[in-house]
Parts: sequence; structure tokens; C-alpha cells
Amino acid sequence: MLRFLFVVLLSLSAAPAVAAAGPVLVLGDSLSAAYGISPKEGWVSLLDARLASAKPMRQVVNASISGETSAGGLARLPALLKEHAPGIVVVELGANDGLRGLPLAQVRANLKAILEAVRDAGARAVLVGIELPVNYGPQYRDGLRELYRGLAIEFNVPLVPFLLEGVALDPALMQDDGLHPRAAAEPRVLENVWKVLEPALAQSRAEGRRP
Repeated sequence: MLRFLFVVLLSLSAAPAVAAAGPVLVLGDSLSAAYGISPKEGWVSLLDARLASAKPMRQVVNASISGETSAGGLARLPALLKEHAPGIVVVELGANDGLRGLPLAQVRANLKAILEAVRDAGARAVLVGIELPVNYGPQYRDGLRELYRGLAIEFNVPLVPFLLEGVALDPALMQDDGLHPRAAAEPRVLENVWKVLEPALAQSRAEGRRP
């Protein structure tokens, strides 16, 4: 009997560790849904590949939809939280709201409700900001930029100031519509997210080891 228990314990200790943390859920729009390129070339798929080889491994769930707004993301979020029980939620929404010129107060209210839902579900949020084309005027563009900054401070969450930093102003990296990155730009987009997401992942792992 003792020999049997020893063999069982030995086999358990030799088994590969399985990450207990919940997946990374990406709640976004076409910028995260790999619009106009192969899904495997998008930054979320690149993130999935990176985390699949990490220790501990962490799954990535891409819940991004082209054309999604902050209101649409908010409506879908409760079911996503229930189904996937994520550890981290990357919130990349607001671009389509801005392109439609929706009132900033409405956009802020939706994003605030999303961050509240993520917090109440026991997950951590990473907020991703976006910049609008210059023809939208400085008042609206500055207001949207400040909206992300203010929410990040209010909820004490990490902020990616501009998802397309280093990409949006380079025609060689953008599709013909001037709004979506080419496949060649997606690794840079991932790095913009990764430099903010990586510390959040590390903190999440540290919190998971606490007694």
C-alpha cells in the first residue's frame, strides 16, 4: 500500500503544471478581430501563441467582433464572463463609437460599466485606447484620449494609450482604408499591448500564489 502511494505521489510531482489562472479574454472590435487579414496573423493570435509557450501556459479567448461598439461589448460581456471566467480582460473598444461621433459621455458610461463588470467578476482589466483621425477635430480627439486616461486612473487599471502607436501614421503598415493594420504591422501592435499586459500577467500570477 505504501509503495502504491509513493508511486502515485511521484507521478503527480512529475506531471506538468497546469495554469490555474483563468484565460485572457480580449473584448474588442475589428482592430482585434484581424479585419482584412488572416485571423492567425492578428495580434490576438500572436498573443495566444506567445502565452501558449509560456510557463504557466495561459489561454487566450478572442471575443472581438468587427464593427463592435462599447454598447455592444457591454451587452455581450456578462455571458462571456460566465462562460470563460477570465483572469484578465483586455478591453479594446471605443474606436467605432468615435468614428460615429457618438457623445463621449455615452462612450465613457459604457466603458465604465464594462470595467465595473470585470472587477465584480473578480478579473483584472487592461484598457486599450485608440486615437481618431485628425479630421475629427482636436476637441473630440482630446476628449476621447482623456476618457481612457481618466477611466484607467479611476479603476486603477493598466492602460495601453494607443493600440496603433508606431503603426497608424505609416502607410506601408496600414491597409488601404487607412484604419486597419496590415499583417506586417501586427507584431508591433502586439508589442504595444504586451508591454502593458505582461506586468498585469505577472501580478496575476503572484496573486495566485498567495496563501
